[in-house]
Amino acid sequence: MSGWTYAKSGVDIDRKSSAIKALVDEIGYKRTGIGQNVRIPGLFASLVDFGDRYITLATDGVGSKLMIAEALNKWDTVGIDCIAMNVNDTICVNAEPTSFVDYIAIDKPDDDITRDIGIGLQKGAEMSNMEIVGGEIAVLPEIINGVDLSGTCMGYVAKDKIITGDKCEEGDLIVSLRSSGIHSNGLTLARKVVESNNIAYTDKVSGLSKSIGEELLTPTEIYVRQVLEITSEHTVHGLVDITGGGLRNILRMRKGLRYVISDPVKPAPIFNKIQELGEIDDREIYQTLNMSMGFAIIAPADAAEAIAKDYPNADVVGRVEKGDGVLLEPGNILYDHY
Repeated sequence: MSGWTYAKSGVDIDRKSSAIKALVDEIGYKRTGIGQNVRIPGLFASLVDFGDRYITLATDGVGSKLMIAEALNKWDTVGIDCIAMNVNDTICVNAEPTSFVDYIAIDKPDDDITRDIGIGLQKGAEMSNMEIVGGEIAVLPEIINGVDLSGTCMGYVAKDKIITGDKCEEGDLIVSLRSSGIHSNGLTLARKVVESNNIAYTDKVSGLSKSIGEELLTPTEIYVRQVLEITSEHTVHGLVDITGGGLRNILRMRKGLRYVISDPVKPAPIFNKIQELGEIDDREIYQTLNMSMGFAIIAPADAAEAIAKDYPNADVVGRVEKGDGVLLEPGNILYDHY
């Protein structure tokens, strides 16, 4: 069998983009008065106009990482993932997360599972300085087989502080903030690789310090406090959450520029192990997983170098130049559409 791809595992990101477009094409109603949507394409969080500031909304879920939680019967960290997936998108426009509502769909009520999920949600809220203000538990035995967990985050940003990527320019540098692991994206691919090699999630695999299930269950890094500190102290032109789509997420920034990843972070062992076991080529894995580059900051050269110097988890990984797309060196692996 040829190497695994995200599409072969069951998630085709191009078909997903087409499905999203089909949905969005049917949604055109525009509110008038206060609370209008600010229609800027490519943002990680939606903007709602409220006078001298924007309110932001972002929604996301934990995805198939929950299947690993079920396999290990370990539910106390997935709430962190749920918070992280939302707040890390929220800060991409330089907004501060303030409020969160969670949604749990479950086939049958289970106090132990929901209690442990609550532990993670509480921890994620503390890490984000954000309050959980409500939520919903839906018992859906005819629809859900197990548990699904998602949520929605509200934040705010002053209009003169917003960052959308439109100021990215030739000569800027790209700074990466290292990830804690695979985060909560691409787990369908990772799971298929593990399972196709007849590896149990409780198994220790050479090169890893924990069982492979524990490695995959490592909570998503929350970048809120660090990124908002950086943007308050340095000039920043673009903020990118490296989630589903990997490096292709950088294409959300200003068009007509090429974003060159010339010195990528050395991937943590879990990425190398998944790539090795799944015989995954570089192009595929860098457009599926974060490869230890969990968040990207695009800034003028002097600011980028200062950020990398001041923060131990920050590295200058590339540059912005004339052209189009995202280029991963060496190998000239180009991503030209989102």
